[in-house]
Amino acid sequence: MPRQYLPGQQVLLFNSRLKLFPGKLKSRWSGPFKVTQAATHGAIMIKSLKDGHEFEANGQRLKPYMGAHNKRDKGVVVLRNIR
Repeated sequence: MPRQYLPGQQVLLFNSRLKLFPGKLKSRWSGPFKVTQAATHGAIMIKSLKDGHEFEANGQRLKPYMGAHNKRDKGVVVLRNIR
């Protein structure tokens, strides 16, 4: 089943040409990128969040990025010395 990407969604891009260190040392996923346009034939226009460079990528080389939606609850905990 093909994945559906919507404009504004954040994705990671699979880098199949990374041959520096085979195996564990370097991640083959780069990003995050922002989807700017999605075509019906699988070509996705994505934009880098780091430098703003925009290019076209195959939709099969993308996966949704879930890291931006994790918000941690920050609160104050008051500790009292009870005697």
